[in-house]
Amino acid sequence: MDPSQLIESLTALVGADKVSGEGSDIEEHSIDKWLVGHPPDAVVFAESTEDVVAVMKFSHQEGVPVTTRGAGVGYVGGAVPVRGGIVLSVARMNSIKEINIEDGVAVVGSGLITGTLQDATRDLGWFYPPDPASLEECSIGGNVATNAGGPRCLKYGVTRNYILGLEVVLADGTVARLGGRCHKNKTGFDLIGMFVGSEGLLGVVTEVTCRLIPYPPARAMVSATFETFADAVLTVQAILSAGFLPAALEIADKFTLSAARDHVGSEMIPQGEAFLLVELDGQKGSVAQETESVEALISEHEALTLETAKDESGCEEIWEIRRAFSYSLRATGLTKLNEDIVVPRGKLVELVDFCEGLQQECGMPIACFGHAGDGNIHVNIMVEDIEIEENRKRSDEALDQLFKKVLSMGGVVSGEHGIGIAKKRWFEDALDEGSLDLHRRLKSALDPKSNLNPGKFV
Repeated sequence: MDPSQLIESLTALVGADKVSGEGSDIEEHSIDKWLVGHPPDAVVFAESTEDVVAVMKFSHQEGVPVTTRGAGVGYVGGAVPVRGGIVLSVARMNSIKEINIEDGVAVVGSGLITGTLQDATRDLGWFYPPDPASLEECSIGGNVATNAGGPRCLKYGVTRNYILGLEVVLADGTVARLGGRCHKNKTGFDLIGMFVGSEGLLGVVTEVTCRLIPYPPARAMVSATFETFADAVLTVQAILSAGFLPAALEIADKFTLSAARDHVGSEMIPQGEAFLLVELDGQKGSVAQETESVEALISEHEALTLETAKDESGCEEIWEIRRAFSYSLRATGLTKLNEDIVVPRGKLVELVDFCEGLQQECGMPIACFGHAGDGNIHVNIMVEDIEIEENRKRSDEALDQLFKKVLSMGGVVSGEHGIGIAKKRWFEDALDEGSLDLHRRLKSALDPKSNLNPGKFV
């Protein structure tokens, strides 16, 4: 359909104030945080479920592709409209419809920013635990689409563990309400689990019912540096084997620390070639006791430096070190290819050793940091002048070797960001034929015309 005709038809459906073909809107909605984009023919800013239904019925009838977009801060091109058509933005569907402490639920629009929900619930003494690093920018709907995680996954789980209900608009405009507000529900198939992590290929999420838990009244943090990455990993295993379940267990390698020292100063980043952060939370008495025990345990594992924080402000100061890692890598001036791979926890040392060898082979620095407690390490291949074809080719070859190694270790190619476009060519290697066929059957059943987010991994 001609773009001008498409915009005219959409305007008739939902109103001129919700449809745009302006250059700035087209450009903004052609790309996320990944490197490559593609322009849509039109952008629809949905404000209600009815708007989404109207667009999907039109798409189904006319065969126009629809790519749903939340906040547009994904790292794999998941919201890039590679076949053009309509970008359906849910950013205006950002209300908190209800926070009910007695039921332990929040009902929100899919465009709500995650950090806004966290702040609102915490003000009431309650907690929405999923905490992707981009929580001040990313939307709940985007978190649902990718099953987003974050540092707290070890203790609290990922987005899927906090979704009690979804309102979803299917490819033909049918509205389906899945689950509800009960914390236990075994009625029929786990349809919520099917849509969480589906990356907009099966339907459009318009409303989310989130599970809330009481906010832990106390927290503390212990950070340490070590002579080697292996020493830090052995300490991680020792902490877990001793019966502790920290809220977060974060780790970083020597390249990451070196970049951070260059960016924020050596005063902020202690000396050592590996960094470990342990966050504990719970009741005041138990946190104090656990902190003391964890300090002693880390000391026994030959930590070079050890720092403890026992209040909110002190914990935030240590978290500033962790948050500095990604910004410091960007500050190198190199393009950061951030891969959110996951390996079994016992394979962490093997992974980092492999990456050290790979950077020698490909001639590009590789930085590793992330969530040691669940094996989800962000491997960052640092590319100079990625626009140069030879450099892009070398980075692609390095990525290919990395993903093959991860799969050979029983790992997965994505723990948080999703597949999107960036990891599409490794998707078939990551699953067996039966699983691939099941993905295709589900896609075909729910989106027989393949109008939803076409050109992606299924």
